[in-house]
Amino acid sequence: MSNPLFDMTGKVALITGSTKGIGRSIAEEMARQGARVVISSRKAEVCEQVAGELKAEGFEAIAIPCHVGKKDQLQNLVDKTIEAWGKIDVLVCNAATNPVYGPTAEMTDEAWDKIMDTNVKGTFWLTNMVLPGMAERGEGAVVLLSSIAGIRGNTTIGTYGVSKAAEAALARNLAVEWGPKGIRVNSIAPGIVKTDFAKALTEDPVRIKRAEEKTPLRRIGDPIDIAGLAVFLSTKASAYITGQVIVADGGETIS
Repeated sequence: MSNPLFDMTGKVALITGSTKGIGRSIAEEMARQGARVVISSRKAEVCEQVAGELKAEGFEAIAIPCHVGKKDQLQNLVDKTIEAWGKIDVLVCNAATNPVYGPTAEMTDEAWDKIMDTNVKGTFWLTNMVLPGMAERGEGAVVLLSSIAGIRGNTTIGTYGVSKAAEAALARNLAVEWGPKGIRVNSIAPGIVKTDFAKALTEDPVRIKRAEEKTPLRRIGDPIDIAGLAVFLSTKASAYITGQVIVADGGETIS
């Protein structure tokens, strides 16, 4: 018997960047809790493949490709979801980009704009499109993916960190604005997780060993470590939590 605190039966969950890594794991775990999930990333064929794999397991899933840095594609994502399933109960803004590594002084205007437009403006657009519908029904949950890079300084992904700090601030502001309508908005700040996004680190045995040694749990994260938290923040289990940044980093930032 499933725990009613974590039950998502009948809920529609829209997860961006959900064809791999953290986003896919979130979609899989929400589907296991009974949610109907929207699989979305830039490439249509990959979205269809992942949605097909979920349906083959007996879950409800649809594929809607979207580039989160393009407003018209975000509107199409929302419209097609509502057309298919009538509502959006849970929104997870996971898709993000970081095209460059290095100090801020070497950041070009183009790279800065790409990071901010995709990670911050895209989230701003998408939440503004989805939240009014949640407000009409008097409930909803939003999870924004931030990062520990948004909590502390970083010499190689500093601009990405700025964008993730902005998303955490956006979660707080949206929580204040939409809380009276029954909507909760939180953010998750993962540490190093085994994904394509972090493979430059996770595939380097020397660097990964160093990272594991400075983390109290002596390991880096798996996508499911973040997925479990996203399910928690999207269900009745976290009914009195809003506007928070929850760090999931194995203790890295406390050590």
